[in-house]
Amino acid sequence: MSTMQFGIFSVGDVTVDPTTGRAPTEAERIKAMVAIALKAEEVGLDVFATGEHHNPPFVPSSPTTMLGYIAARTQKLVLSTSTTLITTNDPVKIAEDFAMLQHLADGRVDVMMGRGNTGPVYPWFGKDIREGINLAVENYALLRRLWDESVVTWEGKFRTPLQSFTATPRPLDGVAPFVWHGSIRSPEIAEQAAYYGDGFFHNNIFWPADHTKRMVELYRRRYAHYGHGAEEQAIVGLGGQVFMRANSQDAVREFRPYFDNAPVYGHGPSLEEFTEQTPLTVGSPQQVIERTLSFRDTVGDYQRQLFLMDHAGLPLKTVLEQLDILGEQVVPVLREEFAENRPANVPDAPTHAARVGRRTRKEVTA
Repeated sequence: MSTMQFGIFSVGDVTVDPTTGRAPTEAERIKAMVAIALKAEEVGLDVFATGEHHNPPFVPSSPTTMLGYIAARTQKLVLSTSTTLITTNDPVKIAEDFAMLQHLADGRVDVMMGRGNTGPVYPWFGKDIREGINLAVENYALLRRLWDESVVTWEGKFRTPLQSFTATPRPLDGVAPFVWHGSIRSPEIAEQAAYYGDGFFHNNIFWPADHTKRMVELYRRRYAHYGHGAEEQAIVGLGGQVFMRANSQDAVREFRPYFDNAPVYGHGPSLEEFTEQTPLTVGSPQQVIERTLSFRDTVGDYQRQLFLMDHAGLPLKTVLEQLDILGEQVVPVLREEFAENRPANVPDAPTHAARVGRRTRKEVTA
């Protein structure tokens, strides 16, 4: 595993292909996500992450089910969520589901906490959206205790109290999955990530670089404030969106109908405006390399770069071709370039083995 991790994240949308007028079935889309994860490992990527949604047009309502299935079919891939809804899921269930997944995947698991982007999900799970941040803070505080302490007695505002409760199974090797806190616009979540010394993932795909810079700088500053290390030792992840062909004009021509009609950003700014204002890069592999390397100028050296590639109705065949290009022509160069001049005190991307090793060393010296 290299100093930095590269991978892909999927939101699992079922979208009509504007060039054919056909949408995949839910079954096809679920199987496509699995195929994409297997391809990610085949082409040498480090991470596959899936979102969590409970409403059409999305399919990944049960991320640990999907990741458990992928775990059985992969050897090296780190399996993650690109959102686990800390607000509407019961922390007890999160603790148990991800510990179980850890054991099945031999530790190749981490988790990204988020509040999601779908307001109506709150009442579906008996929660109040106006308490979104408070739910995120209280639920995560409980989750940490469930993983870190073998017997928990707890009382809070949003769920029934716990008396001498033990979440099972216990985390693998006594080390809970590494946690990223995903946020686009909430300083409170950057603060939460800093407080616990966890990772901060800024999914910057719809945002200008100056906003990303401000959010990551806040997290780094507060990480140091809480005594976890220097600012540059904080653990940062970023998103990205790419579409590539050997020739940039071909990439633009092929991707434009998907962009123009995508539910997420279609019928808004033009493709050209959007690529100028956000990290979306549609062009040659070299353009993607240059654009991604520029992220370091914005946020400093960081640990994880995930790309969104299977959205907007792109057919599976096209996405697999994109992954071939990413794995063969882009990521090897990025690994080399990001490793060059990387300061010695900047930590590697977190892995289960490294974190178990650190814990063991602490116990020996204690």
